[in-house]
Amino acid sequence: MKKLWISLTYLVFIVLLIIPLIRIFSGSWAEGWEGFVEALTRPQSLHALWMTTIIVVSVTLLNTIFGVMLALYLVRATWLGKRLKQLLNSLVDLPFAVSPVIGGLMIVLILGPNTIMGVFFEDIGFKVVYALPGMILATLFVTFPLMVREVMPVLQEIGTQQEEAASTLGAYSWYTFWKVTWPSIRWGVIYGVVLTVARSMGEFGAVLVVSGNIMNKTQTATTLVYQDVENFNVLAANSVALVLAAVSVGLLLLMEWAKKRKGH
Repeated sequence: MKKLWISLTYLVFIVLLIIPLIRIFSGSWAEGWEGFVEALTRPQSLHALWMTTIIVVSVTLLNTIFGVMLALYLVRATWLGKRLKQLLNSLVDLPFAVSPVIGGLMIVLILGPNTIMGVFFEDIGFKVVYALPGMILATLFVTFPLMVREVMPVLQEIGTQQEEAASTLGAYSWYTFWKVTWPSIRWGVIYGVVLTVARSMGEFGAVLVVSGNIMNKTQTATTLVYQDVENFNVLAANSVALVLAAVSVGLLLLMEWAKKRKGH
């Protein structure tokens, strides 16, 4: 029975992951190296990959800073109160319960060009929806729980004894964080960064709603793949998808390397 379940697991893994990756690879090389390079060097491909890079870097930085801060507050802060902590915990998990498309729609309804806040921001020259800021905000909404949920269990596990000892000896809060807390949570932060990058790079639903998917203006790599498939440009879609898949595999290997380093 055990061998049967293991065999079924391998079968599902092969059908859902290995075979699609092989099809993407073979499809992207259907016309050889020249076809692959041409698909990636199109103006829309270069723009989409550049937009994806900007979003990933911005969201990862924001997620790391505010995610670690919120995790510290939820675990360490006693002044928040039990009910407020429960409310914040529920809000952190909200993106897990809400579809990314609904999250993107919420941003449009709040900050869209026909809303009070949207008109205000456009009047001061800061367009949110159907522009890069809205795309970053939508991706941040989807990925925000990842860092918090990676760091919180580590903080709960290490306790507060070392931090209290450092504080008793006169260490400042920042010094205590960098010398005592950070060495204990850094691998959790690394896991959170890897998950955030992978999720940001592959986000589709929320970004599609907020961006409007305007070619050479608000198009990411995932929405470009979607458009290429819709236009029956399978070679180009496979080429861009292969780049995304290669980065994802690289992130997976990075996480495995981090786990081994943590074990040592």
